[in-house]
Amino acid sequence: MKTLKTIFGALGGAWLLATSVQAGLNLVVTTPDLASIAREVGGSQVRITTLARPTEDPHFVDAKPSFIVKLNRADALVEGGADLEVGWLPPLLAGTRNHKIQSGQPGRILCNAGIAMREVPTALTRAEGDIHPLGNPHYVIDPVNAKIIAAHLADAFARLDSANAAAYHANASKFTATLDRKLAEWTAELAPFKGARVVSYHKSWPYFAARFGLQMDLFLEPKPGIPPSPAHLAAVIARMKEENARVIIVDPYLNRKTAETVARSTGATVVDVAQMPGGVKGTEGGYVALLDYLVQTLAQALGAQK
Repeated sequence: MKTLKTIFGALGGAWLLATSVQAGLNLVVTTPDLASIAREVGGSQVRITTLARPTEDPHFVDAKPSFIVKLNRADALVEGGADLEVGWLPPLLAGTRNHKIQSGQPGRILCNAGIAMREVPTALTRAEGDIHPLGNPHYVIDPVNAKIIAAHLADAFARLDSANAAAYHANASKFTATLDRKLAEWTAELAPFKGARVVSYHKSWPYFAARFGLQMDLFLEPKPGIPPSPAHLAAVIARMKEENARVIIVDPYLNRKTAETVARSTGATVVDVAQMPGGVKGTEGGYVALLDYLVQTLAQALGAQK
């Protein structure tokens, strides 16, 4: 009998240990930028599956059938909201059997909650290109918004997994402190270029531009989602020459050759950028590494034009 008690006691201890190891949340996150912040907040208490690749256009992700299997197993779905994923996520959700991640459930976490959205249209018309009714959804690239997202995720994770609530809030506080320190560095590094014009391919950088005092209101696309025409590019080239704009930024999923053509006509530098960690070499380390790369690369390109 004593031997049996010893065996059952050991088995019980092993079961408790296994349960504690498996505790936490199984998260599916739509994009790598949000996954990076979720990892900072969740720490060792979460397991993360990211759907989009860092080099993909977040509006047009290749929605694979295997995504439905991953969504069915999720305790929570973390998404950008603001119609960022409207082109590919709804059909996947319609195919899931997971009630926990449906609209209105605690496991459906929209990261735009609490964000001051920019470029909210006063009227909706396809004549303006691919516009979003809730505002420009590329808000994560602003470090101040990243702090808001971290706090929101900590609260959401704590509601779903109260046993680890303290850890989630502590992790969010630590991440916020890091961002506060780094934001001072990033702001100082770009301060000499305040007001400088940077040309972008797509209208996806207004939050970053506003945070760091850059002008990013000249685009290779005539309207969001509309391919550049020769007439439009000629107008962009003329304006760049007139305003001495000499830096063009291009995300990995956009046509770099178009940017190079404009650069040859204006003497501009084409800078490879991304809004997702891992989208360009040197940003694989996460959100802070991504901002380090963007700030340093832009400062170098703008400095070379002086």
